Order: sequence, then C-alpha cells, then structure tokens
Amino acid sequence: MSSGTGTSGAAPVSSGASLDGPAVAADVRPGTLRMPAEWERHAATWIAWPHHEPDWPGKLGPIPWTYAEIARALHTHERLEILCHDDSVREGARVCLDAHGVDSGAYRLHVVPNDRVWLRDSGAICVMNADGEATLLDWRFNAWAKYDNWQLDDLVPQSMARITGLPLAQPMRPDGNGRLVLEGGAIDTNGAGLLLTTEECLLSPIQERNPGLGRADYEKVFHDWLGVRETIWLGEGCVGDDTHGHVDDIARFVSEDTIVLAYEEDPADENHARSADNLRRLQLAGGGDGRLRVVTLPFPRAVQMEGIRLPASYANFYIANGVVLVPTFNDVQDRVALNTLAELMPERQVVGIHAVDLVWGLGTLHCLTQQLPAVDPSRHGAFPAARKPE
Repeated sequence: MSSGTGTSGAAPVSSGASLDGPAVAADVRPGTLRMPAEWERHAATWIAWPHHEPDWPGKLGPIPWTYAEIARALHTHERLEILCHDDSVREGARVCLDAHGVDSGAYRLHVVPNDRVWLRDSGAICVMNADGEATLLDWRFNAWAKYDNWQLDDLVPQSMARITGLPLAQPMRPDGNGRLVLEGGAIDTNGAGLLLTTEECLLSPIQERNPGLGRADYEKVFHDWLGVRETIWLGEGCVGDDTHGHVDDIARFVSEDTIVLAYEEDPADENHARSADNLRRLQLAGGGDGRLRVVTLPFPRAVQMEGIRLPASYANFYIANGVVLVPTFNDVQDRVALNTLAELMPERQVVGIHAVDLVWGLGTLHCLTQQLPAVDPSRHGAFPAARKPE
C-alpha cells in the first residue's frame, strides 16, 4: 500500500518457487533509488533458454542455436546466468553452448521453471541507492495483459534474488491496489533522470496493464523506484509488436544525451506515420534545442511469416560490457544500422546476430536479455564465482 510520505510503497516478497529458500525482502525507501543505464558496467547478463514451442510455431528447432550464438558473442565480455525450465532444457543448453565453443566457466545454468524466455519483461530490474547498494525490483508480470500462461514467469524475479543473494522489493500501485505491472521493454533510461516510454503501451485501454492508472501515476512510480525526473512519452510502437507498444523496439538511449530512433522513410509503410510522430515528440522533448541528440536508425524491409508482419527492428539491440549485439535481418539496411551504432558507441564492438528466425517469436535481443549491473562486493558480498554447470 502507499506509504505515509506519498511515495509508491513496497510489499515484502513471498517465498515462491523454491531454489534454496526464500528471497530476502528489501528494506528500501522509494525516492532514493536509481536504475543504472544499460551501458554502465555489468556483473552478468541473464537469459532464459528457449523451450516453449508455441512462441516460435513450427520453428523452435533453430532457436537454441541462435541463443548459443548470442552466448558466444557475450561470454568473453561478461558472465551469463542462464535459466532453464527443467533438467532436459538445461542439458540441451549445455550441448548447444559446448558445440558453439562457449567457455563453460563463463556461464551458469540454473533450473528455474518459466513460461517464456523474455527476461527483459519478466525478470527483475536492478536499482541502486546513493550508497551503491543494489535491490532487485519484482514488478508484477501478467504476460503483457494478453496471454494466460504467466504464473511461472511472475516468480522468476524471486529466483533471481536467491541466485544473487540480493534483496528484492515489490513496487505497489500508487493507489494501493496491489502490485504494479511493468515490463522492462516498456521503459528505457539514461541512468541520469530521463526515461522513455510510450502512450500506446501504458495509457491505452488495449492490453491495459494497470487499469485506472494515468500518466501522473506512472511518472510517480518512475520517480520513486527508478530515479526518473522527466518521462518522455512517445506515441506508438512498431507494427507487429504483440506487447502493444514497447519502447525498446523504437527508441533507445545510447548515452545520457543521445537517443536512437527507429525511423521509417517510406510514407507507404505503416511505421512511417508512427515514427514521424515519435521524432516530433523527441524534438519537442529536447532534440530541437540541443539538450538531446536524436539519431535515426532505419527499419529493415517488412519481415513476414505466414502473412503476419513481425516487429523487426534494429532498435532492439543489447548493450553489454565492451560489446553491442544488434539484430540483423538479411537486409541492405543491416549495414547502415550496424555502422550507425558503431559510430555512436566506438568504445564497444558492434556485432550483428541473425534474427529472422528469432523475430518469429515477436522479440529479439533486447527482449530476451536482462542485465545485472555490477555492484560493490564490499556491500553485498561477492556473487558466486562462475563455474562449470552441474
């Protein structure tokens, strides 16, 4: 329920699906926290190994091998924490990772039951206080207010807390009516007080996450739990996005004052009007007076499967330690997107990951990853060392 100070409150966690006992409840004061930017140093990257065939109907076969390529690109830069639905999924992951030459000392496999692999949305978001102490935020997850099978995914943050030993807090709705639904793909922050989101995702009655909450309510939550002083509201997301408007398919921070925007040049394409409106909004938010730099990324030509347009977007890249992974689509614009991001982030390698099969699951690289920021081991103790999976 709401605290007496008028900030969004936090609920203690329950034990949930057990690994080695209950997660530790956080003792945090909303309004003192900050969500680090994605380019800040990571301790690890979380992914969940694919197993749910309906997410890639008729095409699950190549997806684990795509995941092995993602791991191969990441494992020399940071540790991977890999959640596996059951023992058979864990063994399949081990086979793929070994076949692709991923160092077994650079990843850990954890049996954590899950419905889907999209940890950007179901996984915990790590925030820091001014003293560098970390807390994992356990937002309520309801499968984008669209699918019925989400109960296991809603418990994933508790498993992440037990694995890391970090405390866990559950942000509540400002009106006191239960836990707040929020997916990581619905927001993007520069780590310094600015946040991007879309009206389509959070304010639309379609796939409504938190009925009754409005713009001011969300801005209060972002301030209290993520350290946001200004929310930049874009309009719509990209065509084909079944989340109904996630911002991580269209606009991303790459530095404190630079935003990349997926922009469709072709007026005949449905993404054109959407991206033109979003560009206008970004110009009004600071791009027009120099406070923000807005750089456009192209869209690839439309990617379709069985007559369905898929949310293919270069903006769904993932920034890790020393590397940026970018989805590619066998398109002439692949090179343009890779070069643009390389120029914006010259201190990192920019690596393309083939995503035509992956996007049949209606998500790509940013959707499937969740970063664990580096924390001060003197405050939390060292995380368990990377080791061979059991």
